[in-house]
Amino acid sequence: MPSGDDMAKTFLSLALYPSIKLAIDLLPNGSGECLRPLIAVAESKVSLDKVNAKLKALEAAAPASTSVAPPQVVVDVRSDGVVNSLKNLFTAAIATALPILFQQPPSDDLTTAVEAVITRCGNPAHGDFQCNNSMKCTKALKSVSGYSGPKAPKDIAALIVAALPENSLIAKTSIAPNGFINIEVATAVLVESMADVVASGVKPPSVDRLKVLVDFSSPNIAKEMHVGHLRSTIIGDSICRMLEFCGHDVMRINHVGDWGTQFGMLITYLQEEYPDIVSNPPNISDLTAIYKAAKNRFDADEDFKTTSRNNVVKLQSGDTACRTIWNLLCDISRREFQRVYDALGVTLTEVGESFYNPMIPPALEELTQLGLTEMEEKMLISKLPHFDIPLILRKSDGGYGYDSTDMAAIKYRLHDLDRDWLVYITDAGQAGHFHKVFDVARAAKWTQKEQRLDHIGFGVVCSEDGKRFKSRSGDTVRLIDLLNEARDRMASSLEERVKEGKTDLTPEQIVEASTVIGYGAVKYFDLKQNCITNYIFSYDKMLDTRGDTAVYLMFAYARVASILRKGKEGDAEKNRVGFDPTQQSLESLMATVRCDHPSERQLAFELLQFGDVIRSAVKDLMPNRLCDYLKETSVKFTEFVTNCHVLNSEECHSRLILCEATRRVMEQ
Repeated sequence: MPSGDDMAKTFLSLALYPSIKLAIDLLPNGSGECLRPLIAVAESKVSLDKVNAKLKALEAAAPASTSVAPPQVVVDVRSDGVVNSLKNLFTAAIATALPILFQQPPSDDLTTAVEAVITRCGNPAHGDFQCNNSMKCTKALKSVSGYSGPKAPKDIAALIVAALPENSLIAKTSIAPNGFINIEVATAVLVESMADVVASGVKPPSVDRLKVLVDFSSPNIAKEMHVGHLRSTIIGDSICRMLEFCGHDVMRINHVGDWGTQFGMLITYLQEEYPDIVSNPPNISDLTAIYKAAKNRFDADEDFKTTSRNNVVKLQSGDTACRTIWNLLCDISRREFQRVYDALGVTLTEVGESFYNPMIPPALEELTQLGLTEMEEKMLISKLPHFDIPLILRKSDGGYGYDSTDMAAIKYRLHDLDRDWLVYITDAGQAGHFHKVFDVARAAKWTQKEQRLDHIGFGVVCSEDGKRFKSRSGDTVRLIDLLNEARDRMASSLEERVKEGKTDLTPEQIVEASTVIGYGAVKYFDLKQNCITNYIFSYDKMLDTRGDTAVYLMFAYARVASILRKGKEGDAEKNRVGFDPTQQSLESLMATVRCDHPSERQLAFELLQFGDVIRSAVKDLMPNRLCDYLKETSVKFTEFVTNCHVLNSEECHSRLILCEATRRVMEQ
């Protein structure tokens, strides 16, 4: 067995935290316990000297071992997903078959060799999945001195297969001449999993549950939400839904812009237009027009500008009249924001910039005490060595800006709210700002618990000409108008279908359906894009009934629901008894469902990958992967019902169970 020093350096350098945990269970006769202190290193940064001392003591007490026992790996396909389950099995097998790889100095080749890579087979005739690690292991072994075992990829593959833990997931394996390991998943696993989905619902992947805060949407008070807020709101809500499904404790925070110099000019303008505004508040509905008028006065009138600046000071010091007008503006804006959130089905908790104002001075004082600030041209700034532009923590006039607020906010969220993971969702142009905020927070040791800090930057919504999406007059498009336009176009399309006899929807049903489909089409069209890229906004494309659109997915779901409804009702003329999968016991479902036809098998595989997709989308904060999965599931279902008759076949009940499993996954 290698020394504690060697093992500590190897594992710490590789940072293979999951592999360390796995190896503890795999090494024989409890000798893997000598690795446990390395977990402490990864989690709490214990000094290497202390770890080495513990390792040597444990090694001295560990019994000698001459053989490697078969590893034990618990497989739960329903929660871990089929790909992740296979990855765990083959990673364990590699650790057992080639323990010498875990004793080598770190390298990129070694890292990729010991973590199993599982992909779908290109040709279903060869199997369902492949493990492609044998060639990587061969490459890594070339640099291992003293290794005299097999080195050819095919022979390495044979060692890995022989070391596979006992499991019910894999029916059989075969080794290709190039060393690829073809894997056929046991049909019984597909049958049990489909039955369990119908009986118990869709289970989330098993993950360490964290306290997460997601900061998204964040419109400005006294301005209406526009198309620029579309992406932050939709991406943020989707990430929250995925995190919540996985069992994380999620705070949905709307960091509205309710503080700043713009309120001085708005207060001044309203005081002039409505002298008795405090005692007799007017019915104001068009804040955009008021903002434009106030901005014009501010730019053209020096006296107005001076009064506005004085009103900012009064507002920040708690002046009653200014606070009353400020509250009026906030209330009007909230009502307009809520119209959009209701249309999109989004929930948030508003915690505006003003909330953090009292926290700014003590936060800046702490940073100063830590030596993380400096004075420059009467400004208090923070400029770490790698910063190109500093964070301005206090302006030359003593005022505070976004940098100040964000530093106070991140400290409050990490310490007072005790969040494990912060996610900020804004346009990509703010990425540099937030990474500086993260870096200063880390430098201040506000992240002593190794909390995760992420910024998701998104691209621009563009018109057909590739420029920022605007109205024909050149103005920024109001978000509520954009959503309603999609709804109205969908309503017109449905009315045409009624005239053509393609549907019998009533006028009331058209209103309901066009709202659901129209708003859903906008959300899906945005969400399916890679967050960071710009995209062309097109009503025609997003409302298309074919291709990768919400309309196509909804039609696919409606088709599933229709088949299930007809199956439940039965058909006396065709001597078909009604069958409702949701009313069957787990035992009955398992005894009934079959996955023998290739299209049945492909659909079942797609459904089983839901856990893998969710896990990946959450880990990398990429909800577009879920869109890709949903589209592929719809395609596989369409192929299934095309190739396999459901209602009028001997396998009717079995196929209705597959339909219900599909419906459950799509609904989730």
